[in-house]
Amino acid sequence: MSEGVFLKCPYCSNAETKVVDSREAEDLSSVRRRRECLKCGKRFTTYERTELVELRVVKKDGRREQFDKNKVIAGMVKACEKRPVSAETIAKAADEIEQELRRMDATEIPSTVVGEMVMQKLKKIDKVAYIRFASVYRSFTDVESFEEEVKKLLRK
Repeated sequence: MSEGVFLKCPYCSNAETKVVDSREAEDLSSVRRRRECLKCGKRFTTYERTELVELRVVKKDGRREQFDKNKVIAGMVKACEKRPVSAETIAKAADEIEQELRRMDATEIPSTVVGEMVMQKLKKIDKVAYIRFASVYRSFTDVESFEEEVKKLLRK
């Protein structure tokens, strides 16, 4: 247990606290610490997490924006509307996409890479949701484009 760590007590604003208990989260993504103020004696909880490198998505027009997993989830939810796909399945797929992106060497990822990852996940989860997403993502302009994508899917 570390002594004299300087985190302000939320009760009296004293800067000196000590750790009285420390536990790792199941997924090892964070550490939960119970601390005690050395002045007022009250206890509080802090969480320690690894600071993640900011991922940026490079749009087709060259704009850059921060990666937002909620946008991935929203796109997948829309594609899976009225399909037998749970919110948990979608959230898990979005987490996997984010993890794959973070394993890449680059911190700036083309939006096309993210879109293709979403399509690959949807293809495994639900074929109808995949076709829905692909029709918007690939901007099918005619029935033939749509039909060709369905044929590709059926060949596999």
